[in-house]
Amino acid sequence: MEEKTCLDMLAKREIKPTAIRILVLQAMLRAERAVSLLDLENLLDTVDKSTLFRTVTLFLSHHLIHSIDDGTGSLKYAVCGDSCACAVEDLHTHFNCEYCHKTFCLEGIPTPVVELPKGFTLNSINYVLKGICPDCALKLKN
Repeated sequence: MEEKTCLDMLAKREIKPTAIRILVLQAMLRAERAVSLLDLENLLDTVDKSTLFRTVTLFLSHHLIHSIDDGTGSLKYAVCGDSCACAVEDLHTHFNCEYCHKTFCLEGIPTPVVELPKGFTLNSINYVLKGICPDCALKLKN
């Protein structure tokens, strides 16, 4: 089932399915959070760094994934929804846990749009909330 979903997702974004691309997408979907290139290297230790980088770059260019600068010094990547075109109106809030350092997409919380002065053009918004995720909050409570 998962491989068929990956094949459908790649086809929708007009990305030729290869074994590596399916493997990378499956790993990203299984993570259920945003992942860095280092996370992908650790999850897919048999895939070399340059192949992962090229795959992530391809996914970004076809809007299959989006990048997140969560302030940790390492870009994170998350799979986009079906209707996402990575336009400003598709953007959403992200949450970075200061305890486990994981970054999550908060799909239900839209990114606030700030009205810019005349002459400025908005292309992207990076809205990251920082705090403690529910799993870490439970660990810290006990």
